[in-house]
Amino acid sequence: MKHTYHIHGMTCDGCRKHVAETLSKVEGVTAVSVDLEKAEATVQMEKHVPIEKLKEALQNDGGTYSIRMPGEHYDHEKKEEKPKSTVTGTFYCPMRCEGDKTYDQPGDCPVCGMDLVEEQNLSKSSETQYTCPMHSEIVEDEPGSCPICGMDLVPMEPDVSAEEKTYKKLLNKFWIALVFTLPIFLVAMSEMLSDNPLYDLMEQKNWNWIQFVLSIPVVFYATWMFFERAYRSIKTWNLNMFTLIGIGAGVAWLFSVFGMFFPDFFPTQFKSESGSVHVYFEAATVILTLVLLGQVLEARAHSKTNSAVKELLKLAPNKAVRVKDGVEEEISIDKIELGDILRVKPGDKIPVDGILTQGHTSIDESMITGEPIPIYKSEGDKISSGTINGNQSFLMKAEKVGSDTLLSQIICMVNDASRSKAPIQNLADKVSGYFVPAVVLIAIVTFGVWAILGPEPAYVYALVNAIAVLIIACPCALGLATPMSVMVGVGKGAQNGVLIKNAEALEKMEKVDTLIVDKTGTITEGKPTVEKVGASGGAYSEMQVLQYIVSLNQMSEHPLAVATVNYGKEQGTELLKADGFNAVTGKGVEGTVNGEAIALGNIKMMEYAKAMVSTNLKSEAQTFQKQGKTVSYLAVGNEVIGYVVIGDKIKETSKRAINTLQGKGIAVIMLTGDNYDTAQSVANELNLADFKAGMLPEDKLKEVEQLQKNGKTVAMAGDGINDAPALAKSDVGIAMGTGTDVAIESAAITLVKGDLHGIVKARNLSDKVMANIKQNLFFALVYNTLGVPIAAGVLFPFFGILLSPMIAATAMSFSSVSVIANALRLRTTKID
Repeated sequence: MKHTYHIHGMTCDGCRKHVAETLSKVEGVTAVSVDLEKAEATVQMEKHVPIEKLKEALQNDGGTYSIRMPGEHYDHEKKEEKPKSTVTGTFYCPMRCEGDKTYDQPGDCPVCGMDLVEEQNLSKSSETQYTCPMHSEIVEDEPGSCPICGMDLVPMEPDVSAEEKTYKKLLNKFWIALVFTLPIFLVAMSEMLSDNPLYDLMEQKNWNWIQFVLSIPVVFYATWMFFERAYRSIKTWNLNMFTLIGIGAGVAWLFSVFGMFFPDFFPTQFKSESGSVHVYFEAATVILTLVLLGQVLEARAHSKTNSAVKELLKLAPNKAVRVKDGVEEEISIDKIELGDILRVKPGDKIPVDGILTQGHTSIDESMITGEPIPIYKSEGDKISSGTINGNQSFLMKAEKVGSDTLLSQIICMVNDASRSKAPIQNLADKVSGYFVPAVVLIAIVTFGVWAILGPEPAYVYALVNAIAVLIIACPCALGLATPMSVMVGVGKGAQNGVLIKNAEALEKMEKVDTLIVDKTGTITEGKPTVEKVGASGGAYSEMQVLQYIVSLNQMSEHPLAVATVNYGKEQGTELLKADGFNAVTGKGVEGTVNGEAIALGNIKMMEYAKAMVSTNLKSEAQTFQKQGKTVSYLAVGNEVIGYVVIGDKIKETSKRAINTLQGKGIAVIMLTGDNYDTAQSVANELNLADFKAGMLPEDKLKEVEQLQKNGKTVAMAGDGINDAPALAKSDVGIAMGTGTDVAIESAAITLVKGDLHGIVKARNLSDKVMANIKQNLFFALVYNTLGVPIAAGVLFPFFGILLSPMIAATAMSFSSVSVIANALRLRTTKID
């Protein structure tokens, strides 16, 4: 018997595997196949299993996923499953337990138990709203008077983020735990005094009862979440740091309670001179309180790891000035529509992406491109949201609004990359998977060895050392080592105009030993201009040649075509009727102008059109090509009647960037569709020994494949359009672009400013992040490697050194904080 169900809540391959494993454990189920793309599960059964049992299995596994029959709706289920909360948004696990999976409510990660972290996003909630001080139910988007009482409306306080709420909640619980733990600790420590003054007030047995009472708020309120997470981790067998904390602190507390109620059960070595059993309420509560302190510090540190995104969010203005029928009106940024004309005043932030239509100004683009020098903008130039206007007022036309703006896409890309997993993290995940069961086994062995071979009271030593092993071995620092560095590194890159699509690209960039670069728009500025139009000297004049070229190119958006059309307009060229336009990849374009077959492009295009280029014309063209210019021939029918010379200036940063990359041991190869002479001219100017000309997109793809077969790790930098096959095949694809033309979705790394110096930044960033990750992994692994044996007591026979569980808890908590602190150092590193 086989049934197919719809599964809700799966976002990654980890989810797919988890659902399959959970459903396969249901009694009566013989096989489960889960399709992530279709969000379906095919379940084979010995006999019919009610869907309620399948729902119950998924619900008991944490309630992350829902199952239904095809056509059934989730609405009622989701309302029942999701706890009521005033906080909504996008949340993710800082340990990346389920990859890039997100949640729409705050809470604990169902895998590791860590507090979910809120993702920073642009939203309408950023808009200032107004309310009446007397009638809070009145909420308006604009200031004014209350319709009920007439009082002036006042700005509403911005809603506190879920991140801040989590921090404050944990901080309040920490203070409560500290208030009750401190007296327990003082009472326990007083036992070390030879003449304990507390025993003059009452017997030790009574002080034990006081410690018990004081421990209840700590265990069952302030830190109860740790035991809930430990229980859930054991139930789902997702063993983690809370498993060890729950077992260690729980054993200490339950042992103490049992010892108070049933003292006669224990042998003499567990008892004091007064006959009462030694209790460990101070160990349990101090451990829990210190772990809680670590959680508080982590919550505060997490807010700094995504500071780059927060800085980008600050760039988004709430208001804009729209000009409609000559009248200016202030509107919310959410009400801007495509085509709206907006007034940007001196010092204002650009509200959306668009084109400057009237006026001129200088714009600070440093937060998006990383370049500190303001860029001069005039009519027709493109401008991006979030950049800051200089001291001139101008008008602009809105071209991209909302989530389509460059700023929104950057923020989205940074968030996605921050949640992605780097391959190096697989090592930490694999170690963590075996680590917790191994630690529990070591703790049991430690107890046994000390109980058999330890000095008196042997069982007391055995219990204390076993608890110390459990506490100090928590793998939290190991799990945080990679994602914290990735998050901070990706944000640092965004601040410098280097957009990382995923953590894998960031890791691979460090290993790149070969860089392939395109010429136009990568090495050169990508702003071609017409320098000359030549004719063959026959029946066609230079003006007629230009007329044919402009008429055909008016239907193309290629930069070279745009350059010729603009030049034609400047010359007052009259356009002719053109039909049948067709772009021949890597060669040129063809069509019909005034009823005649026209072909325009390189020498390969002429061969394609079966048009012969005369020796004189080819000689003229080569003169320009040797100067680094691009020459396109024009053929009418089978006759080549002229050519157009287009120049494209080499970017100032190209030579310096190539020298820097070569100095890092990276071989730089230029592949261009241009002719050999033009390519050689550019290569000579840049001191590039390796280049290939006349390369079609498929040729570039084959070159990448060949280099990879030779064992090279290849990065490809191009415009993200013509170079798409090679970009996709390379180990690291790098999209070049300027302003809002940046091809964010076309490659693993996108350079906002669009010059080769961005690749230097990307390589430096990768080097720094990977070094930081390795430092974190080293600290975490060495800490656990040394900490566990010391806690087990290997130094005791030689030096008499034992590790108190309370000291172990302190070290464990601050190890995680130290990993985050090390990752935060990336915020101040220089990648220029």
